[in-house]
Amino acid sequence: MAQRKPPRRTRERILETALTLMNQLGEPHVTTANIADELNISPGNLYYHFRNKDDIIGELYAALESKIAPLLSWPDDRAATVEDLWLLLHLLFERMWEYRFFYRDVDEITSRNRRIARRFSDLTQRAESTVIQLCARLAEAGTLRASEREITALATNVVIVATYWMSFHRIARGAATGPSDGGEGNQTSRAVYQVLALVSPFLAGDDRALIERLGAEYLR
Repeated sequence: MAQRKPPRRTRERILETALTLMNQLGEPHVTTANIADELNISPGNLYYHFRNKDDIIGELYAALESKIAPLLSWPDDRAATVEDLWLLLHLLFERMWEYRFFYRDVDEITSRNRRIARRFSDLTQRAESTVIQLCARLAEAGTLRASEREITALATNVVIVATYWMSFHRIARGAATGPSDGGEGNQTSRAVYQVLALVSPFLAGDDRALIERLGAEYLR
C-alpha cells in the first residue's frame, strides 16, 4: 500500500501560493492579504511565518538562485559546442520562467531590497563569466570567431537580453498575466532564440546554419 504524503506545512503553502499569484498578477499587485485570502488563513497566521512580503520574496529569490547557480560554471579544460550553449540557455530560461515574476519586475524588487540586489548582482556577474568561458571554448575550437573584447561585450549583451526578456515580452504584449504568456515552451524557445541571435553573427558554417534552423522553428 502506497504511503500517503505528509501534508505541506503552512510556510511551504504560503511560498507556493505567493509564487503562483505573483507570476499571474505581477509582484506589485499581490499583497500579504491576498496570499492569506487565497490560502484561507488569517493574516496573523501568515505573519507568524513571514514578517512582510519582502521576506516572502527573499525566500522565493533564494529558491530561484539555488536552481540557477549550479548552471553557472564551465570547466576550464572542457571543450564547448553550440549545442552546449543552446542547452544551457534552455535550462536557464526554464528556471527563470518558474520564477518569472522576479524578472518581470526586477528593477522594482531590487530597488527596494538591497540584499536581493547584491545577490542578484553577484549572480549576473557569474552568468556573464560563464558565457565568456563558453564563448572562449567555442573560439578555441574554431566555432566562434571573435576577439577577447568582442566576447566580453557579447557576454554582457547576452546577460542583458536574458535578464530583461520577460519584462520586455510582457510590455510588448500589453499585458502582465496568464493567457498573454503564450505557454512555457513557447516563451522558453523564443527567449533562447533571441539570445542565440546575438551569437549567430560570430559563427560560421554548420553552426550558424544550426541557429538559423532553430530560428525557423522557434518563430513559427
